[in-house]
Amino acid sequence: MNKGDLINKIAENAGITKAQADSALEAVLGAIEGALKSGDSVTLVGFGTFSVSNREARTGRNPRTGATVKIAAKKSVKFKAGKKLSESVN
Repeated sequence: MNKGDLINKIAENAGITKAQADSALEAVLGAIEGALKSGDSVTLVGFGTFSVSNREARTGRNPRTGATVKIAAKKSVKFKAGKKLSESVN
């Protein structure tokens, strides 16, 4: 399912137009992105938790040349599925 399919499904299930569904989805995604940028986690009970973790700087190896490469520290987004979501998939 891509973003367009998701917008169509939201519009159909909520009984709203596709434009309204697109606006709602953009608002939700923007709010999640904003919270993660500020260092907060976002918990949607039953669905899951989005959080940010720090990855330390490390050295890696170029598989083609075998040379060592410095990999910079960065932040990465993690998602942990909630119990209800996990159970519905299995």
